Formats: sequence, structure tokens, C-alpha cells
Amino acid sequence: MPTAKDEPRIKDEDTYQALRRDGASKEKAARIANAKANDSMKPSKKGGESQPYEEWTRDDLYERAREIGIEGRSKMSKKELIKAIRNH
Repeated sequence: MPTAKDEPRIKDEDTYQALRRDGASKEKAARIANAKANDSMKPSKKGGESQPYEEWTRDDLYERAREIGIEGRSKMSKKELIKAIRNH
């Protein structure tokens, strides 16, 4: 049985709740909120280095979906893979 010590903690509850209201998954909202609360991380300054998913090949999208554990990816179209990755 998990204890309170084992449960994940949200370090920036306001950011977490705003992201959840905007449709982010619990995992994604927690990851972003905790990164924003960490002074050594600058999530708003990261990114922009990769091409938009629309420019990726289906094979590359499939591989990314495999890495993050999206189920049913083998039957997904490129458009469906993009949506699943963004909503993960």
C-alpha cells in the first residue's frame, strides 16, 4: 500500500492546475509544473530545437510513441500518432 511519502508531489500547484484545465495529462502537467518550480531548470527557455511533429516521418513518430509507451501505436496513422504524443 503506497504511503504519502511514495506519492508524487506537485511543486507548483497553480501551474499544474492551469495545465490540467488546458487539457494536459496528469503526468505532463506534473512534469512541467515541477520543472518550472526547479530553479536549475528553465522549461520556457528549452525547446524549439526540434522540428514540429508534422514534419517528422511516420516511422520517427512511431519510434517516439514506442519510447513513451503509447499503446495501439502500430495501427495509428501519422495524424493519430501526433495527437497521441501531444496528449501523453
